[in-house]
Amino acid sequence: MSYIERLNAIRREMKLQGIDAYIIPSSDPHISEYLPERYKCIAWVSGFTGSAGTLVITADFAGLWTDARYFVQANEQLAGTGFELVKLKTQGAAEYATWLAEQLPSGSKVAFDGNLASVALAQAVKDTLAPLAIVVDGHVDILEVIWRDRPILPTSPAFLLDEATTGESTISKLSRVREKMSAKRVSAHLVSSLDDLAWLLNIRGNDVPCNPVVLGFVLLAGNETILFIDTGKISEVDKSVLEQAAVQIRPYAEAYAAVSSLKADTILLDPKRTCFAMYDAVPVSTKIMEDLNPSTLMKAVKNDVEAAHTRDVMVKDGVAMTRFFKWVEEQVSFGQLTEISIADKLQELRAEGDDFVDISFDTIAGYRAHGALPHYKATEESNAALKTEGLLLVDSGGQYKDGTTDITRVVSLGHITDEEKADYTLVLKAMIEGSQLVFPKGTCGYQIDAVTRRPLWETLRNYGHGTGHGVGFFLNVHEGPHVFNPTNVDIPVEEGMISSIEPGLYREGEYGIRIENLVLSKAFESNQFGDFIHFETLTICYIATDLVDKSLLDNKHVQWLNNYNRWVFEKLSSHLGTEEAEWLRAKTRAI
Repeated sequence: MSYIERLNAIRREMKLQGIDAYIIPSSDPHISEYLPERYKCIAWVSGFTGSAGTLVITADFAGLWTDARYFVQANEQLAGTGFELVKLKTQGAAEYATWLAEQLPSGSKVAFDGNLASVALAQAVKDTLAPLAIVVDGHVDILEVIWRDRPILPTSPAFLLDEATTGESTISKLSRVREKMSAKRVSAHLVSSLDDLAWLLNIRGNDVPCNPVVLGFVLLAGNETILFIDTGKISEVDKSVLEQAAVQIRPYAEAYAAVSSLKADTILLDPKRTCFAMYDAVPVSTKIMEDLNPSTLMKAVKNDVEAAHTRDVMVKDGVAMTRFFKWVEEQVSFGQLTEISIADKLQELRAEGDDFVDISFDTIAGYRAHGALPHYKATEESNAALKTEGLLLVDSGGQYKDGTTDITRVVSLGHITDEEKADYTLVLKAMIEGSQLVFPKGTCGYQIDAVTRRPLWETLRNYGHGTGHGVGFFLNVHEGPHVFNPTNVDIPVEEGMISSIEPGLYREGEYGIRIENLVLSKAFESNQFGDFIHFETLTICYIATDLVDKSLLDNKHVQWLNNYNRWVFEKLSSHLGTEEAEWLRAKTRAI
């Protein structure tokens, strides 16, 4: 079926069921960002492959609502599909609900599959439309009717991590969560989000590309802890370990029935990380408390063991990145390199590191104009050949059993313009501003976002994505609850959190620039004005200086850059061959 045929099939089914508008979110029953093949519904329906967006289909309109990271990509991928791009003003907002309220008359019916919609999203749609006498049905899966070769759920094995790797036992983590439950006076708690489940039970898997998670739910009810999972994924040895932690194991498909038959006064659910179908299954006799999963904040604050492992993994990752950029520089003149081939080479080099498992997201190798697409992934159709001119942006990361990495660098392939140098230098200046920040305890993401953007704002430049996000420990590369963006006004940055700092600048059709390091927030000093926090930079990879216009930097920025590059050489040189070390020495020479 073509995309037009799929759209028409959905409309036929809508007409049969009396549905005036159908909503398809980018999600799964665990409200994941990255999805198993079975739940890549937006890509199957419309061809759009970005990780954030929502389709809305009516009898005479079909649109994709997505944010600025994907505007160019969406315009390209939606061409000829029958879908149009609708540009979100606020990332993650349900602005399509307001559009539906303006378009549909009273008595209309709007539907979606509650397995793909978070409680928060479903409530936003209902709160907007119900007062207008528009019926909202959250239990309609049209795709199951028309998607005949829909992939089955993944069956890859899961595995447990030992305490020497995680720094804390499952028994301890469960005890801490139960303490929070007791403080909130709830008798049950459902964990739907896969990264929370993975952290809580020290379990990892391979059910979602690039994210070492396993599909499952965890229900804490009274003294019972039940893991709902495909039981064939767990070895007998691991089952025994979980049972020793008093974790019962039941089939994945039984989770909904267990929730619907729950005998508890109150259950704690995270409305942003629980699907509406599961929420709606809770018995009416059980009060629902909507709040952040306790494990989410616990997971974001890394213990000393996790931090130490992450520092070690940065050396492995830095070695791979050094070898990669040296290889690109030496090979580009032969005219054989493409965006896809260099992404493959980088993965190959990372795989040479101990305990490498997978990449942490699809590598963004954007040459020249493609660098202006923040979440670009090369396809056979778009795959650009590299030449000895212009800018190359590479945003990539690795999943190792002892940590997760995420790094962006931009390098010159030759013949760079003054404008490109100025833009690069100002983005670098912004990244340094964020990295050097000292801030009082209680500071939230929007404040760090604004400080980081200052060098760009001063020159009337800006970028359309957030400045940073949390990063997991051998877990999701995008990890909450903290994020450095204008909308985070209520989640403070705490000691022990690992975050990215990644300002950028994008000139559509020309080039893009983004420079990204990971940082660990640490206690700095305390005085009469309070407790202060600063950042320890974790990422170990040289920052190109041949693109720097030194006149645009203050002395403190030049000093930071020189100190950083010297540190990179000191950390990596002993792990490199003689020729590689000499190459890196030249790249890290002070300016």
